[in-house]
Amino acid sequence: MTPRWEYVGRVRHATALLALLCLAGCQPEDGPTYEWNLPAGFPTPPVPDDNPMSVEKVELGRYLFYDPRVSGNQTYSCGSCHRQELSFTDALPVAVGSTGSNTPRGSMSLANAAYHPRYTWANPVVSQLEDQALVPMFGDTPVELGTPDEPELVARFSSDPMYLDLFSAAYPDDADPITLGNIVRAIACFERALISGDSPYDRYTYQFDDAAMSESARRGLELFNTERLECFHCHGGFNFTDSLRQDRSVMDEVAFHNTALYNIDGRGGYPEPNRGIFEFTGDRRDMGRFRSPSLRNITVTAPYMHDGSIETLDGVLDHYAAGGRTITEGPYVGVGSESPLKNLFIHGFTLTDEERADVMALLSALTDETFLTDPRFSDPFE
Repeated sequence: MTPRWEYVGRVRHATALLALLCLAGCQPEDGPTYEWNLPAGFPTPPVPDDNPMSVEKVELGRYLFYDPRVSGNQTYSCGSCHRQELSFTDALPVAVGSTGSNTPRGSMSLANAAYHPRYTWANPVVSQLEDQALVPMFGDTPVELGTPDEPELVARFSSDPMYLDLFSAAYPDDADPITLGNIVRAIACFERALISGDSPYDRYTYQFDDAAMSESARRGLELFNTERLECFHCHGGFNFTDSLRQDRSVMDEVAFHNTALYNIDGRGGYPEPNRGIFEFTGDRRDMGRFRSPSLRNITVTAPYMHDGSIETLDGVLDHYAAGGRTITEGPYVGVGSESPLKNLFIHGFTLTDEERADVMALLSALTDETFLTDPRFSDPFE
């Protein structure tokens, strides 16, 4: 029987009191000495035993993340598709690789990627940032970075005195620290360090700053957490998503959803090659099921959905208010609201003009300007 990647958990809305009592700044008793300096209300991210965090590895990873020498033709870096000012997305409907080929899906935000139990839009297998990094580096359908083989890659960095110092500092026990494995581990450490938690919402909720969030945004938060809109089911918790892993998790909370974006065959079908985790399981019930992205910094990550097919947040709100998207012309004609595979929480709703403005105010209040401009995460080559 085809294995089925079932929904194994749902992050529900957590009150500020619960977050502060149970989650804030929890550190593992015998963990590494790296200081996370986490925002209030944030649990400690999980870290693989074979790649503990260190300041030196994070700094090396930052350089490697922005260095185009990781790509085959030395024109693209990880930062080419993950720009800090856009919450580490790229403003394109689908990402474009170093050789000009379009990828099937858009670049996901790396904000708080440390807490994700699975990576990419629709891969139920990739569960560590170290493994995820290998996909753009060495994937060839399509080519993203097109990273060269290890000897050439190592040679590029071994000839640079700056990298000799950075690798030696990051891996002081390694006789030959410049290796593909260490490159991947350092990039993963930098990505784990990309913690976003200083939005107006955070200051209002976790720091009890009543002036941080407008009355409109507060009303939007109330609407967000109602059964009428159902937003919180898929975008709940401190990270506004229902997929979560933290340091003390008993099990990963992983969810993939069909949001009725397409219904091209009247049976819930999605167009190739973007058919969700169905591509892995072959189970018809998995058609169109994608991971819910975090809503943090959502105002700067347009366009939206896995394929960038909705340009604005107003359009996204229209989509959910209708209970699914209707497409009336072109190759993808279909009525999404009639999809038999759509998530049960997508049933449609109506909003007054004021209520719509309130929801939009809440989404704006999730923007963390500090994160988008933090020099610790910026391109060191600029």
